[in-house]
Amino acid sequence: MKWLVAGAGGMLGHDMAEELTRRGAEVVALGRAGLDVTDPGSVESAFAEHRPDLVANCAAYTAVDDAETDEERALLINGEGARLLARAAARHGARLVHVSTDYVFDGEARATPYPEDHPTAPRTAYGRTKLAGEQAVLQELPGASAVVRTAWLYGVHGRSFVRTMLELEQRLDTVDVVDDQRGQPTWTADLAALIAQLGPRLSQDPAAHGIFHGTSSGEASWYELAREVFRSAGADPGRVRPTDSRAFVRPAPRPAYSALGHARWREIGLEPSRDWKSALHEALPHIRKEMSQ
Repeated sequence: MKWLVAGAGGMLGHDMAEELTRRGAEVVALGRAGLDVTDPGSVESAFAEHRPDLVANCAAYTAVDDAETDEERALLINGEGARLLARAAARHGARLVHVSTDYVFDGEARATPYPEDHPTAPRTAYGRTKLAGEQAVLQELPGASAVVRTAWLYGVHGRSFVRTMLELEQRLDTVDVVDDQRGQPTWTADLAALIAQLGPRLSQDPAAHGIFHGTSSGEASWYELAREVFRSAGADPGRVRPTDSRAFVRPAPRPAYSALGHARWREIGLEPSRDWKSALHEALPHIRKEMSQ
């Protein structure tokens, strides 16, 4: 099977292309210069030239705070870009896995992870634009697409909370981190592996269509994640001090609770991602190596 990875210059897109190549797939990995998802001509040219069987849409406007004053641009990329890819996939007989976010929910749940069919209620411009992308994909390509929502991503390539904590551990005696927001730290390599398994099933199993949640198992607060990063780096986790969201006021409100349920993976015979701590401990040496280069 031939995959096209849109947004291959980003953290997830990079790992997506690597994972597919490792699995022996033929991969066309295109960043913005090679595939502008907001440009109908660019999208059509990419499909006509490369003729993919499967598309992984990792292209996104992810500047959550900037989107509050730049919603039109965010919607163009997250909403209309997803629609253009889905329409092109329909014309060319391809299947599409589209990456979305926990921000489509209100973030007010407590203790129970959001199931895949929970009503959406985005509270930010970013969340609204990502929800528009989900709806566009499922509308334009209902029998040949899947939406995979994720959250709290970190990876070897690119900026992330985990990388920031590793840098701050080297520079500061103590670090204040919020302890009133909970979610599922997710390594992009693990998410890429899930998508790589899901894609081929879109042509084999009708149950593989629709919405999935691609996050690590378990949950933590940002404070707990920071402590684990320090501990794994051989530093004293006591140097991380808890605070609350009032100490870090942002233009876009952050979800208080972002944990997502994973029931649909088992419905199609796949296991959800492993526990977040296990993934973090494997990822950190690779991140530190990348930082040292």
